[in-house]
Amino acid sequence: MFKQILVPVDLNEKGFADKAVQLAVWHAKHSNAEVHLLTVLPGIHMSMVATYFPKDAAKKMKADVKAQLKQFAEKQIDDEVVYQIHVAEGKAYRTILDYADKLGADLIVMPSHKRSKMDKVMLGSVASKVVQSSPINVLVVKPQG
Repeated sequence: MFKQILVPVDLNEKGFADKAVQLAVWHAKHSNAEVHLLTVLPGIHMSMVATYFPKDAAKKMKADVKAQLKQFAEKQIDDEVVYQIHVAEGKAYRTILDYADKLGADLIVMPSHKRSKMDKVMLGSVASKVVQSSPINVLVVKPQG
């Protein structure tokens, strides 16, 4: 049914994306799909932010995050599932949508924080913005417990 499944992964929160990845792997096994794990870094190349970091800091940070994402993938995804890892910079929800389009994804499986209504008004929600703007199916995985 699905051929390209995108899973946004926030490496800053241990266990946050685990259930979403498990569901993506299940769908991938049942439809012979490829899984794409994506971690989005804040845009540190923006001129105002870039002045606070050494020139090679962004490159080093991206390589470091890619290594962490690779370790995460090796623990979470069975050998029989084809997957790729991606690290990008930008606004989280926009970058997720751009990658879904770029990869030809037909499903996004993403975790969602358990937030109060006030938090959503104040902070917004990456998951809700992706759901509202995505032209493809989005499976939102709520926190357990």
